[in-house]
Amino acid sequence: MDKVQDSITIDNLWEKITQHQGETFYTAKQLEFTYVIKGGEFFTERKKKSITRATFEKAFIKLQEDTEHKITGPKSLNCFGAPYVWGVFRALGIIKF
Repeated sequence: MDKVQDSITIDNLWEKITQHQGETFYTAKQLEFTYVIKGGEFFTERKKKSITRATFEKAFIKLQEDTEHKITGPKSLNCFGAPYVWGVFRALGIIKF
């Protein structure tokens, strides 16, 4: 997974997320979900509102800046749709636990 994580940057993050739409992911509580991307929005069947590209980018930056490792779960991301953001990031190797 380290190779995947190393290859993901803020510049290609949305492209990587888009490439995996339709696949099965899991939240931290092991709830299964899939998603589709429409423009700059992430839609999952488990949530009525979309999660924006900007939300994913802000969460990504927050993780990159977390040198003290204070972000330990979805809630500590402190963003809309955190369980889904966390699930995608974990599957892509951005989050290693």
